[in-house]
Amino acid sequence: MEPRHPCYQSTRHLPTRWLMTDERMADGLWRALARLPRGGGVVFRHYSLLPRERRRLFARVRRVALRRGLVLVRAGQMRMPGEVGTHARRGSGLVTWPVHDIGEARAARRVGADAVFVSPVFATRSHPGAAGLGERRARVIGRAAGVPIIALGGVSDARFRRLRGFHGYAAIDAWLA
Repeated sequence: MEPRHPCYQSTRHLPTRWLMTDERMADGLWRALARLPRGGGVVFRHYSLLPRERRRLFARVRRVALRRGLVLVRAGQMRMPGEVGTHARRGSGLVTWPVHDIGEARAARRVGADAVFVSPVFATRSHPGAAGLGERRARVIGRAAGVPIIALGGVSDARFRRLRGFHGYAAIDAWLA
């Protein structure tokens, strides 16, 4: 399962550690970016910000990403200067896709996603009361996309080391802890 985009012809170039940003992080965003290992990935979300504020924050995150060698993709419809990919939509560069079930995994395959974020693998604070898919089911769902699988939801570095069949993991809280 190799990424399809020419820039990521090998999983060697696809990050294994990802930060999913959002408004709840507040100033913890900067601490999380500092903790993310060099070569990691960032999915910039911050959907609720007004366009001007969102562009300004993206520019700040981009400066950190460039300095630290991080891959920065943006979620949402608004294009951002300097983005190297998109999340949950077709675009130029690296295309990542959220997947919660087999149908979404097949959709990711149809749009030509380079990697999928399967969630929630485990119960998570971000989705209170939602049951996790579990390792086996998440892996089966992810494999239907035919590209590298990133585990999301209740995953930490220690938990990731015990998972099998996943290229990497994404988190919010694990980078804030």
